[in-house]
Formats: sequence, C-alpha cells, structure tokens
Amino acid sequence: MGQIVLENVTKEFAGGVRAVDDISMTIGDGEFMVLVGPSGCGKTTLLRSIGGLEDVTGGRIMIGDRDVTKAAPAARDLAMVFQNYALYPHMTVRKNLGYGLRVRRTPKHEINERVRNVATMLGLEELLNRRPGQLSGGQQQRVAMGRAVIREPAAFLMDEPLSNLDAKLRVGMRTSLSQLHTRLGTTTVYVTHDQVEAMTLGERVAVMSEGRIQQVDAPQRLYEEPANLFVAAFIGSPSMNLVEARLDGDCVTFGGFRVPLDRDCRPDATADGRVVLGIRPEAFEDAAFADASSPQIDVRVAVVEELGSDAFIFFELDVEAVVVEEAASAEEEETTLLASNRTLFAARVDPRSRAAVGEMMRLAVDPARFHFFAPGTGENLLARTPVTAAA
Repeated sequence: MGQIVLENVTKEFAGGVRAVDDISMTIGDGEFMVLVGPSGCGKTTLLRSIGGLEDVTGGRIMIGDRDVTKAAPAARDLAMVFQNYALYPHMTVRKNLGYGLRVRRTPKHEINERVRNVATMLGLEELLNRRPGQLSGGQQQRVAMGRAVIREPAAFLMDEPLSNLDAKLRVGMRTSLSQLHTRLGTTTVYVTHDQVEAMTLGERVAVMSEGRIQQVDAPQRLYEEPANLFVAAFIGSPSMNLVEARLDGDCVTFGGFRVPLDRDCRPDATADGRVVLGIRPEAFEDAAFADASSPQIDVRVAVVEELGSDAFIFFELDVEAVVVEEAASAEEEETTLLASNRTLFAARVDPRSRAAVGEMMRLAVDPARFHFFAPGTGENLLARTPVTAAA
C-alpha cells in the first residue's frame, strides 16, 4: 500500500518560522500528486517531512498502515529524486543503478536482472558502461529516475527533478514521467514551482501558499473553479486578468465597460457591489470570429503575440491592476519594464485576427466564463461546492 496520509502536519523552524502549517491531506495509493506554489510556500519542506529528512513539529504521517512520523528515512520505503541528480561520479551507470540494491544485500543475480529491466524501460542499455560525466543532462536525469525505480518503493518523492533541463528537454521528460507512472502505478509526490508542469503531470494538484494548502483538485477544476484569488492568479499562463469591478443590476462594470452578466454566472451582491472580476484570456475573442450576439468591447491594441496556433492581444485599461503578490515569483515581479498605473489585459484570439499594434479592435467577451472574488477575503463568490485539502 502506497497511500500517504498527513494529519495536521506542522513544521516550525527556529525563530517561530512556520514553513508547514497544520496540513491534512490523503494521497491515494498509486496517485500522482503534485505540490505547487511560489518559492518559500513550504512545498519542499512538506516533501522532506514526508521523506523523514525533516522532523515535523506536530501532526502525524502514515504510509500505508504504518505510522512513520518518527521513523528514519531508510525505514519509510520511499525513493527520492532531487533537483541535483546526486549520481556517484566514479561509478558507471550500471553501478549507479544497482548501488541501492547492493547496500540492501540483494542477491547479485537479482540486481543484474533488475538493472537490465530498468535500463530497457528507460532506454539506458547503451549507456550502462559510461560514467555520469559522459552523459547529457537528460541522460543523467534518466539514470537518477532509474535508481529510484529499481528499488520498487511504496512511493516516489520528487523535488523539482526537471528544473535543470532546458525547456525542450523538460517537455519531453514530462511526457516520459507520465508514461512511467502509467506503467508502474507507484504513488508519486512531485514538487514544482512551474504551474504548467503541475497541470500536465498531476492527477491532482495541491496549490500551496505560506505553508498552507489553498486548494487540492484535478488540474482542470483548479483552472475552471479556483477556490480563491490566490489560486486564480497562480494557475494559468498567461495568468487570469484581474480587475476591480462593481455589480450594477444585471451588469458588471470595469475599466469604463459595462457588460451584461450571464444568467447562470451571477454572484451574490456584496454590501457595496464591489468585486474582483477575473477573466481568463480565452474568454475574449476577436469579434470577427465570434458570435455576433456576444457582448463586445472596443480596445486599443498594445502588443500582439503570434504563436502560430494562437494569438495573444494585450490591451490596457485605465484602472489599477489587482496584484496578488503571494502568487508572483520574484522573477515575475520584475517583468514590467514600463511604469504604468494602468492594467494590462491579455486576450487569446483566433490566429487569423488582423489586430495591429496601436489600432482599435473589437473584442467579444463571454460573461459565462467570468470569475468573481470577494475584495477582502479573496474567496470565490461562485464556488459551486466546498473545496477541501483532504481527499
């Protein structure tokens, strides 16, 4: 049984810094669970706590039917893969793969057979007699994965294992990881700061912020029904457009526009009518390719990004942006070169659009895809069902 149960797990460091704050969650046997969030959110500390590399301050950790809260890492039957591959440079690939089994005094014939099987599975047959220094980054990552797989553990723990690879290789390795999980069916807990990686790999994704889990759900539901403003801002690329708005009868007003609300997408009115309105880029379309009955707005194009299968139009609204600072990485906070008190919106449109920088264009917008959040708490005002951290 590879089920992992966390009960009120807390990890506090010296000085009262609480990196993991009262987390309860069940990771099913054979499930691929991704922990995602910005730097410093506690995801790696939580993973290391599951692996026994950090002693928890409070709570309980179960693996299968065993309480491993106080158990040493070696007694937890887990295999770990880290950002640095930690291969032994003086050993061949063959010896790196089999080292963990030799330490456990596995019979030599069984080691040879398992090394051969893993090498075949991961395409390492031709590399068995090479040393790590003779391998590319992708090959080293496959060896590190093979060393974990060969142990046949109850669960894999992976801490940003693809972050050292270039962008194209990461895409290929993501696909390989998914295929490997399908083949092995081993419980996997995977940490990443890359929300695209999280969405493409995870059967479920736990979004973390400041030591707490904000939402655990299937990737598509995280995208379509974020529990709060943090999840809405963090999940999605380009991120959700966020702007202060006001409910006015059957309409919502924002940035000088007044758009009729969809009948099935109306939040309860707040005391003063103020809301934070969220609009995904794909809720817009070039009016030339949209249903003529859709609400439409006229905007001036600031930037056009043509990606072949898609095109992104960026336009400014004369209102201040709603910024969720906790959801932005340090790198993202420095991406704006030009100072502005206006909000830059992104629209995903048909690549046949003739939009041009500096010119006016008409965009259709789908109010059925609007999101509404409480300005004070960030709570999703359209949440269909309660979202909990435990499965």
